[in-house]
Amino acid sequence: MLEDYISGKKSLFSPGVHTELRAQESRNRRVALVQGNLTGNVRTQSAGTCARVYQNGVYGFSSMAECSGQAAEAVLKAATENALFMDRHVGKGKGPLPVIPAREIPRGQVIQDTEQKRYIEFAREVDAYITKKYPDLTSRSIVCMEDSMEKLLVTSDGCSGHICSPRSYVYVFLNTETTAGVPIELYRAIGGMGVFGETFTDPALLYPEIDEVYRKLMQKREGIYPEAGYKTVVLGGILSGMLAHEAVGHTVEADLVLGGSVAGPALHKQVASELVTLVDYAHTALGEQVPLPVYLDDEGTPAEDAVLIDKGILTGYMNSRESAEHFGMKPQGNARAFGFSDEPLIRMRNTAVLPGTDKLEDIIASVEDGYYLIDTNNGQADTTGEFMFGVNMGYEIKGGRLGRALLDTTISGVAFDMLKTVDRVSDTMTWTSAGVCGKKQPMPVGMGGPALRCKVMIGGR
Repeated sequence: MLEDYISGKKSLFSPGVHTELRAQESRNRRVALVQGNLTGNVRTQSAGTCARVYQNGVYGFSSMAECSGQAAEAVLKAATENALFMDRHVGKGKGPLPVIPAREIPRGQVIQDTEQKRYIEFAREVDAYITKKYPDLTSRSIVCMEDSMEKLLVTSDGCSGHICSPRSYVYVFLNTETTAGVPIELYRAIGGMGVFGETFTDPALLYPEIDEVYRKLMQKREGIYPEAGYKTVVLGGILSGMLAHEAVGHTVEADLVLGGSVAGPALHKQVASELVTLVDYAHTALGEQVPLPVYLDDEGTPAEDAVLIDKGILTGYMNSRESAEHFGMKPQGNARAFGFSDEPLIRMRNTAVLPGTDKLEDIIASVEDGYYLIDTNNGQADTTGEFMFGVNMGYEIKGGRLGRALLDTTISGVAFDMLKTVDRVSDTMTWTSAGVCGKKQPMPVGMGGPALRCKVMIGGR
């Protein structure tokens, strides 16, 4: 547990000035096996103290790679001086930030470290299973990892508390070739929130999922390229989650709205089918804990759900305290920092399209000629909402039935245009928190969604 050496320093805050004091320890554990050979064995840890002070529209920030009361005093002094200097020379003359009623957030999960040899042993057991059962693979890779950010936060006004949400994953990559000799790969990320030693107790529990990956890989081995063009598709939950995060979520982050994103002039307008509701969840969704719960952000704002699209209408943005004041919105806990030396940025937490009422099998049966697209291995989008995602697993749909598997392809379009074509939404959700968002600072995020029937451009050979 991170030692609390900052709570007693609140008496040093300047009266009437918004101040944030944070202590943080970040950890990363990672082991990689390729063809049974140990190619990666990483065990890193960083810790430090930082302070940020707001003065009339400008911030002073200071950090130190030391965890002590003396470090807390030093960064507080430097951040305050930086804020006064910036205010004198920039002179924005803005008013104070919105006041958040002060309260204490309950302590987060306690970190229990796992010895590095356990990661190696676990990876070797998984690799041995694959080697014995599937000797026809051309290659295989196993990655076992855990990362966490543990924080203690004290603010002059707003919430104070302990923040900690570790996540652990095992990534399994299987490779073979098509009958024509083209290399193909499928992978599965297995895991979620929690420390490695508690999340992964028995390698055998992963074997059914590994068997499923192999089964799909063998289908893909006999796969075809889709017919390129503007097609009716059913996007699985992983892809609709990627769409929610990459193609929509970034356009409605308030700092990118101020930078000219497509969401600026679209507020309160229809940007999607009325079947589409999109929310950036804080810690609970549909009665269950989200993949990476956030209860408090790094500005001391209690985390609440941010409804971004409500029945097709763009209703809000994700904000910091400062941008919320600018847009006349309520801050909902979207300001997050990756490392102790990073200032908070507006970030997503667990962004998802809400489920509808249709059964997946009925949606597939409704498609005469199209594609069911399940998994993605990459994606990119910009602030215009234009996106392109790689698709590494899918099937053709002919006469309402699934047909042959697909070889790797892409889909592309403009998010708000594509979302207007959504006419059926499944009643089940798929979540993942295996990725990292790369907006200036890396940040673990969750994303998810139901299956969506829509129209999109799909690539061919």
